[in-house]
Amino acid sequence: MSTVELTKENFDEVVSDNDFVLIDFWASWCGPCRQFAPVYDAASKRHDDLVFAKVDTEAQQELAAAFEIRSIPTLMIVRENVAVFAQPGALPEAALEDIIGQARKLDMDEVRKSIEDQQKERK
Repeated sequence: MSTVELTKENFDEVVSDNDFVLIDFWASWCGPCRQFAPVYDAASKRHDDLVFAKVDTEAQQELAAAFEIRSIPTLMIVRENVAVFAQPGALPEAALEDIIGQARKLDMDEVRKSIEDQQKERK
């Protein structure tokens, strides 16, 4: 699958319709973003069962603000409508593969229960 360009218009649909979405928040003027782009693209070819998406933070400032993106590139992983990973910085290939592997292994029932428990504690 090729990389999907996310906008505020298609974001909810793409994330809701897919169980595993990796999102690269980037900008064309960002050197580390340009370094990370081929690593991200190569991973998208190796993991064609996952959705790889990109958010141009210059064109989609509202979307970047909604996710409080302060540094780019930032990689976010959303599984079953839950953000399970978010980290700024250009990752090397091995680190990206490790993170994808860890995210694949997550028990999403446990993740949702943990979130639910945390929300109960705050009340």
